[in-house]
Amino acid sequence: MIAIEDVSKRYADGTVAVDRLSLQIPNHSITVLVGPSGCGKTTTLRMINRMIEPSSGTIRVNGEDILRKPVNALRQSMGYVIQNAGLFQHRTILDNIATVPRLLGWSKQRARARAAELMERVGLDPAMARRYPYQLSGGQQQRVGVARALAAAPPVLLMDEPFSAVDPVVRRGLQEELLRIQAELGKAIVFVTHDMDEAITIGDRVAVLRTGGKL
Repeated sequence: MIAIEDVSKRYADGTVAVDRLSLQIPNHSITVLVGPSGCGKTTTLRMINRMIEPSSGTIRVNGEDILRKPVNALRQSMGYVIQNAGLFQHRTILDNIATVPRLLGWSKQRARARAAELMERVGLDPAMARRYPYQLSGGQQQRVGVARALAAAPPVLLMDEPFSAVDPVVRRGLQEELLRIQAELGKAIVFVTHDMDEAITIGDRVAVLRTGGKL
């Protein structure tokens, strides 16, 4: 479980992005943060893996304060999927997916075998393994992004508007694929979107945020 306890984020200019937010994110479920631009949903997501440091409050993952864990180890324990996939353009699809296992010291053979397994899991043709990101459609690239985030089998998956840049038909397919994968793997998923329909479609729990990161 991820426990967000009275967490705030204030910037030097006085802007309050998140104000005393408390939220429980259970394991084996998808919790969606939804709201308009500027409501603090992405800031909240990024505080979980310390891409943004909280100004106050505590975030715990399975009871452990995230500040007590080295930041690199924390991030490697969480999958992270962003809009437009964020793939390495100079690497093949297989090696993009294998990135985190290689950083963790897996052999190239083991990491690539894991990447091939995940390509199948997210519905990518094995023939795409040696292609490069520019050779794939937007929807296919997002599938690669999901596979890469799952590669080291993290218990937590953070997803920041991952499907917002694709067309509605592709988006629906990606939502269905995520639900299928979640049914198989049972991660603690935090999913950010501005689309209430998407939130209702995929969320086990939906947290509606308003300006200042307030529920």
